[in-house]
Amino acid sequence: MGDVRYSVKQLARLAGVSVRTLHVYDRLGLLTPSVRTDAGYRYYGEPELLRLQQILFYKELDLPLKAIAEILDDPGFDLARALTGHKTALIARRHRLDLLLNTIDNTIDHLKNKTMSNFEKLYEGLDGAAALRQEAIDNWGEEAIVRSENALVEMGPARLEQLKADQKDIDQRLRALAGEDPVSDAVQAQIARHYELIRGFWGMKAGEPMKAAAYKGLGDLYATDERYTAVDGKPNPQFAAFMRAAMAHFAETRLR
Repeated sequence: MGDVRYSVKQLARLAGVSVRTLHVYDRLGLLTPSVRTDAGYRYYGEPELLRLQQILFYKELDLPLKAIAEILDDPGFDLARALTGHKTALIARRHRLDLLLNTIDNTIDHLKNKTMSNFEKLYEGLDGAAALRQEAIDNWGEEAIVRSENALVEMGPARLEQLKADQKDIDQRLRALAGEDPVSDAVQAQIARHYELIRGFWGMKAGEPMKAAAYKGLGDLYATDERYTAVDGKPNPQFAAFMRAAMAHFAETRLR
């Protein structure tokens, strides 16, 4: 790259990010410019360009900024080894996305022509599909699971994508509130959204309440099965306990 020097606007255009994003990265100490002029201009050199590439690769793999900073600032960080790791992870993701695209095509075909007789095809490309389905049946009963599957198929791709987007937003908001009292108004407002989300995934009709024991039982499951509340694949017992307490309070005060 030689003796490169990019302004904030130039780097933002080059990397396809916003100027505001680069300012945030600078404020967090995640990506600081190599030069700051007396007039307040920021300039980035080759090391910063390479670091930004790593930041964007790790973001592509859904790592939070704090975790990315810890990785990049580790004295043992090796750029070439990291790139090899990115390549392996992205190839695996491409394979999984191919499977998921095939699942979407099969589901759309079923929506149009009712071709799906084996609902396990709903989960092809999703980790442990058959095992997870059987586990769900063991926990909630086959009738409830089949009902949920039928509802998900009938609601169509657009509504399903909206549910997934809502799920992500609710999860982020609850994780941000995890240090608060589980019975506080702010937490309970998000738990109310979570409750409605679960009703949607379970295929419950408008106005049909979920039994308090069922919703509270789901909270108990969160606390005993780390997969439901893990962060970046790592167990988070504190968040699990927070969710259990918040869901129990909601069930006891709103669902009785």
